[in-house]
Amino acid sequence: MRLADVVGQQELKRHLIQSVDAGRVSHAQLFSGKPGAGTLALALAYVQYLNCTDRRGDDSCGECPNCRQIASLAHPDLHFVFPVNKQGKKSGEVVLSDDFMPLWRSLVIETGGYFSAQQWYDRLDLGRTLKGVISAREADEIIRKLSFKSFSAEYKCVVIWQPEAMNEEAANKILKILEEPWEKTLFLLVSERPDLLLPTILSRVQEVAVPPLSDCDIRRQIELRGERDPEKIGTFTRLSGGDMLELGHLLAGVGDEMRRDNFELFCSLMRLSYNDKHLELMAWAEEVAQLSREGQRAFLKDMVRLLRESYLLHAGLAEISGVWGEEATFCRNFAPFVGNENIEPLIEQVETAMAQISQNGNPTIVFTHFALSVSKMIKRKR
Repeated sequence: MRLADVVGQQELKRHLIQSVDAGRVSHAQLFSGKPGAGTLALALAYVQYLNCTDRRGDDSCGECPNCRQIASLAHPDLHFVFPVNKQGKKSGEVVLSDDFMPLWRSLVIETGGYFSAQQWYDRLDLGRTLKGVISAREADEIIRKLSFKSFSAEYKCVVIWQPEAMNEEAANKILKILEEPWEKTLFLLVSERPDLLLPTILSRVQEVAVPPLSDCDIRRQIELRGERDPEKIGTFTRLSGGDMLELGHLLAGVGDEMRRDNFELFCSLMRLSYNDKHLELMAWAEEVAQLSREGQRAFLKDMVRLLRESYLLHAGLAEISGVWGEEATFCRNFAPFVGNENIEPLIEQVETAMAQISQNGNPTIVFTHFALSVSKMIKRKR
């Protein structure tokens, strides 16, 4: 992948090019940001530029052997680690990233590197309850691979996608590697949630913060996909929030399956809370507790979004609202019950639940308490 293939991010591209050209390549870097902003795409383009043998202008050539092999994700000096799992895994069975490289290559090439963790888990067919993990054996594999001499690239590169999925043992092993790196070895951690990484890992990486795309870049992408209506272009630009994945949902006219499921869970929680249905709220909590941790976090993030949009509608700020279709209809009806008195406590409850889930709290207990607490807050607006 060439830098030209990455949407926008011109300032970051210039920074990365200058660091390579000046020979200032940090051995461990953290590309942090939303997948839809291009974190993975930018990391892959950076690796290709770094190892290109015939750089042209401000980009890799795309034609030398290194470029061709890196673009196809098949270079012997480029290694990947990402969360994996599988249905029906036997007790004690270890699954590694290498076992799923064909699936990984196909998804990266199909999407250009713009995809979410859930899209990857869907490709693995993990269902609603399983999630991917990065085990300690992955760290052992990295050590084994990096012990070999470089084949043809100047740098041996390891891309760790979603490093927040590492278990504690894996994180500690990765930390040891980062503390004692091999010469001409580059680690790129591509993370959506760097706050979940060990502080000791964060202290040993140079962060490359990837911001949301600019409105100008989003408009250009909309126009490239054939849209000419100025009103639609303006609306989609605002609603996408600088996120290519969100833009894809908008242009397709539908949200992804997880987003629809989260919307239904939100509607159910609010209706049960309004009607003071305590037993049904406990059943709701059990349903959410069955989701994977990734699914639970995704629901809580969507809940914050829908609460925010409902509050904007309550405040008469429909012109900057970011919902449409069924979401817009529900939020308009729900808006009278979200105001200055309860919006902050509601968000605090979501943040508390998010922290407890991230710390491996018992999900049944977490969501039962969460649902009952939310119910009391909604009743205040009746």
